[in-house]
Amino acid sequence: MRILHTGDWHLGRTLLGADLLGHQAAFLDHLVDLVQRRSVDLVVVAGDVYDRAVPPVEAVRMLSRALERLSEHATVVITPGNHDSAARLGFGAGVMGARVRILAEPAGIATPVLLDDDAGPVAVYGIPYLHPDLTRYALAEVPDEPLARSHQAVVGAATDRIRADLATRTGTRSVVVAHAFVGGAEPSDSEQDIRVGGVDMVARSTFDGFDYVALGHLHGPQRVGPDDRVRYAGSPLAFSFGERHQAKSVTLVDLAADGAVAVELLPLPVLRRLADVRGTIDEIEQGAFAADADAWVRVAVTDTVHPERMYARVKDHLPHALAITHEPAEAGTRTAARAVSATSDPVEVAADFVTFATGVAPDDDDRAVLTESYEAAARALATEGDR
Repeated sequence: MRILHTGDWHLGRTLLGADLLGHQAAFLDHLVDLVQRRSVDLVVVAGDVYDRAVPPVEAVRMLSRALERLSEHATVVITPGNHDSAARLGFGAGVMGARVRILAEPAGIATPVLLDDDAGPVAVYGIPYLHPDLTRYALAEVPDEPLARSHQAVVGAATDRIRADLATRTGTRSVVVAHAFVGGAEPSDSEQDIRVGGVDMVARSTFDGFDYVALGHLHGPQRVGPDDRVRYAGSPLAFSFGERHQAKSVTLVDLAADGAVAVELLPLPVLRRLADVRGTIDEIEQGAFAADADAWVRVAVTDTVHPERMYARVKDHLPHALAITHEPAEAGTRTAARAVSATSDPVEVAADFVTFATGVAPDDDDRAVLTESYEAAARALATEGDR
């Protein structure tokens, strides 16, 4: 069976204010073409289809058109990610045709989509993003004894259920589509933090016993562990300047009769690359960075004195500049503040602010309050997304 593994589309996302819908539409056109040309049997989308729980109307229309076109050539299986609202993405899943399956319900984790090829049956299981606070009761073996409050506990319970079902299906190969942060993988700076109880990772061994595990959440394409059995497809576009050096791709997987996998990374077209520019206003105006005129750029102007009309002068030569800052060259010798990115621990960021504002580092009791406050806010956000 030939499988195309993709995910983290983040339809509706912007990049420092730049609209990405046209680039996302071009990716989906390319994806449909790949599925047709490479005779793909199954397309799996491993979560974060949308960028937020309530996506813009055009993103919804774009997904609808894409699923209609993809389903003309292959079966499509989707699981929600932490950016999606499982309830909204899964709306209508029960009445969709057999060619488009949205596996959004934790209660249905052990119920696979069953497909066949010349070598026999393939069971495709979906594990949506599982927020521990929202699923630790639903996935518990004993209703009044909730699972531990961690991603490891809820994802482990999910894969245990899948293994139990798979054991009843002699001779059936398995594909698991999951949205999680698996230990040993390399994050980018644009993924949303999913820590609960200070922990966000799931052990790779949690996915032992399956032929192929199609992961979503991390934006860099990569395998997890010594072989290709567990992989992230990565995002189709760079969603931050920290991703500018990633080679974006989708993953083509050939699943053999004995469950062995052969993987090919299919590069994706880049409509507009990302670049960093650092130099004086004279260097910019004299064409030192002319090669980046068509790129989305992040510009640091290094003159000692803030140049007059700096923003307008940079835009005259680098019209796609998304961020323009004045960073005098001698500032590099000063002590820099710790950079904050999407992968920073929110509690540590808050602790740094407390230290800055009060001049005293928070003690253990203060940190407990910060942790409780952050997790309450994250829990409320997750609940709001599914209303």
